[in-house]
Amino acid sequence: MILYNTLARKEEEFKPANGKKVKMFVCGFTVYDDAHLGHAKTFVNFDVIVRWLRHQGYDVEYIQNITDVDDKIIKRAAERKIDPIELARMYEKRALEDLDRLGVKKGVTDFPRSHDYIEAIAKQIQLLLDKGYAYILDGDVYYNVAKFPDYAKLSGIRLDELEKHRIEPREGKINQYDFALWKASKGGEPSWEIILNEKERTAELDGRPGWHIEDTAITYEKFGPQYDVHGGANELIFPHHTNEIAQAEAAFGKRPFVRYWLHSGVLNVRGQKMSKSLKNFVTIREALEGHKPEAIRLLFCSTHYRKEIDYSEESIKEAGKRLGYLYAALGIFYNMKAIAKGRNDDEVLGITDALDTEFSAAMEADFNAPLALANLVIALNRLRAFAANNEEVGRSAKTKAIKKVLEMAQIFGILEEDSYKEPIPKEAIRLIEEREVLRKQRKFTEADKIREALKRQGIIIEDTKDGVSWHRG
Repeated sequence: MILYNTLARKEEEFKPANGKKVKMFVCGFTVYDDAHLGHAKTFVNFDVIVRWLRHQGYDVEYIQNITDVDDKIIKRAAERKIDPIELARMYEKRALEDLDRLGVKKGVTDFPRSHDYIEAIAKQIQLLLDKGYAYILDGDVYYNVAKFPDYAKLSGIRLDELEKHRIEPREGKINQYDFALWKASKGGEPSWEIILNEKERTAELDGRPGWHIEDTAITYEKFGPQYDVHGGANELIFPHHTNEIAQAEAAFGKRPFVRYWLHSGVLNVRGQKMSKSLKNFVTIREALEGHKPEAIRLLFCSTHYRKEIDYSEESIKEAGKRLGYLYAALGIFYNMKAIAKGRNDDEVLGITDALDTEFSAAMEADFNAPLALANLVIALNRLRAFAANNEEVGRSAKTKAIKKVLEMAQIFGILEEDSYKEPIPKEAIRLIEEREVLRKQRKFTEADKIREALKRQGIIIEDTKDGVSWHRG
């Protein structure tokens, strides 16, 4: 299996540290508002990766954190005049409900909360103080970036460029680009007391953790000083993932901290990243009001996980139509008459074997989901054509083909409903095929008459780039 490692900036063979056991962490969500489709893209992308790894026999321990202590949570709670932890719990519950409906939640082993790891965070900060990588400043604790010479190895950003990027200005910092490991308490904020030692001086600090330290504290407790895969959106490469590496490698002394860094492309709206700060976002909950979860998943699987997608209402509607086509094609083959042995069973078995081979080759090449999806579409097209040209099929060949189609479809989290099992009348199928012929002949008036006739029978026709789909109205 080959994957693209952001740290190495090249494709590498995947070799987990412990054989078939894979330890994987993906940055989760900050629970101050409802999760949006940009989050959904990231989580669907990595859910597909985890599904494929498990399909290939890997034992994956998949952790996704929940940031429940953060500036954004505190600010939103103050605006609403409620307790920050109460706000965090409410949005955590809603986010997990959304992920469950998307079919993402069930694949995650654990969702650890940042505030449950205060002791582990304090221990890591103490290690950094002991080794000279951190310093205390009036109740805050900062990481001295200049002490870590490999700071730019993930992002490629030079130290002299850092001040052009996101920094936390503060008088007294050794370097203005140093980042917070611990923030002193302010009135009305959630806080914890930790005791740290710096140069034989004991400091009792009341406050809360910085953003970056929670992830490395959680993964050290769960996985130890090194693990196999860290994932997240590419916008997190700097500063978040850059700071994670600096913290973990300085504190624990194991390099690389993570063996493979995988980054997904962001979801854009008219060329700009979907985000709450730009107010151009669609929440998962809103999207699910008008679209099937499988359609959302199909949209995100239609582009390679490392690439960006430009989202629009038209794109999600097209994904829904394409999903309908896949169900329709599977339904035609599924409802074929099965006999003990068919004359052309070898054709069906050839389609099945080709799907297995080509799909696997695509996924083994840096999880190329769109190519794997294309091979699934090709297989269903061929099975649909087989059904059009044959009255019956051997029971064994039919069972094997359907099993393989569903096995591969579940990697994407699609074709999980039973609607394909409901037969469509043969006369309706004949009319659908006749309409396709008329459309190819550009006889659109006659084709529209067939569409209306089918609509009166309760069968809705939709045209997609893969072919015609239908569903009962």
